Amino acid sequence: MFRSHDAGRRSPWAILELIFHASVRSVRKTHGNALWGLLINILQTLLLVIVFFTMFAVLGMRDTAIRGNYLLYIMSGVFLFMTHTKTVAAVAAAEGPTSAMMKHAPMNPVISIAAAALGALYTQVLSLSVLLYGYHAIVEPISIDQPVRALGMLLLSWSTGLAIGMVFLAIKPWSPEVASIGAAVYMRVNMVASGKMFVANAMPSLLLRLFDWNPLFHTIDQGRGFIFLNYHPHYSSIGYPVRVMLACMMIGLMAEFYTRKHASLSWAAGR
Repeated sequence: MFRSHDAGRRSPWAILELIFHASVRSVRKTHGNALWGLLINILQTLLLVIVFFTMFAVLGMRDTAIRGNYLLYIMSGVFLFMTHTKTVAAVAAAEGPTSAMMKHAPMNPVISIAAAALGALYTQVLSLSVLLYGYHAIVEPISIDQPVRALGMLLLSWSTGLAIGMVFLAIKPWSPEVASIGAAVYMRVNMVASGKMFVANAMPSLLLRLFDWNPLFHTIDQGRGFIFLNYHPHYSSIGYPVRVMLACMMIGLMAEFYTRKHASLSWAAGR
């Protein structure tokens, strides 16, 4: 039987230092050059903004947007979508109890999860800061009505991504294929189901039911309410994604604890 080392006996500062170094490793894991990896992430986000801007213009959907800065409306959806999905992918791909890294004290799966999530958050916050500042300085000044609460919705999108990623991570030691396919399907579905292309207040009730199951739909809609002075969300809430986050996090933690008790390095030997 494989048993991970318990980091709970170590000092909090030592654990935080370990999480920091693991987060740096998680960020650099995607690319050897940290600056180049950040640039790639910025280009991916910028490309998605350009694609939706072009699609809205071609399909004549610009009139359905919120009154205010049109590009900021698009970016508000894309930023939260990217933060959520990148966090799900990072946490789902984190090293679990059967990883060789767990043999090195005091590493454990919880530190691995925290490092993957914080690495994703760092990359996304830095990317959106660069893009927002560049747009504000080069194109035109932008104004956010309630920036602190808007940032809170970004963090809530990240938190729900962390919790949902933990569920996929807990499944991975038992069935890697199911976990990988499930995470990929969830992220592809969110391309549409996140509601970043729509305004919830303008959606018919029949169409609204197809989206309101998704916590990301609620955080994006609520975030736009805090970004734009003239938009007040009526069909989304902050409480729903919080409940989903807590439920998925409890499921993920319980499943991870059970897996850690029963995990064996021989599981991964043939994979």
